[in-house]
Amino acid sequence: MREFTQEELAACDGREGRPAYVAHGGKVYDVSGSFLWRGGRHQVLHRAGRDLTEALPQAPHGPELLEKFPLVGTLKGGEDA
Repeated sequence: MREFTQEELAACDGREGRPAYVAHGGKVYDVSGSFLWRGGRHQVLHRAGRDLTEALPQAPHGPELLEKFPLVGTLKGGEDA
């Protein structure tokens, strides 16, 4: 399993053909296939390439939704890493 630094995660912002990855709880998910993350943005509030651990509690859904996407690695220094 690949370990991402914050900088490597930030490069996966879903723009200009790059994959859209987000982190939660020390895990990194590929949300590129979701139309809700088109262009690396979700609901105008969130951007791909970031750790959403602190933001997710305010979302209308829980982390179980992210678990439906491919797990591509861990976040170095992340919550469960």
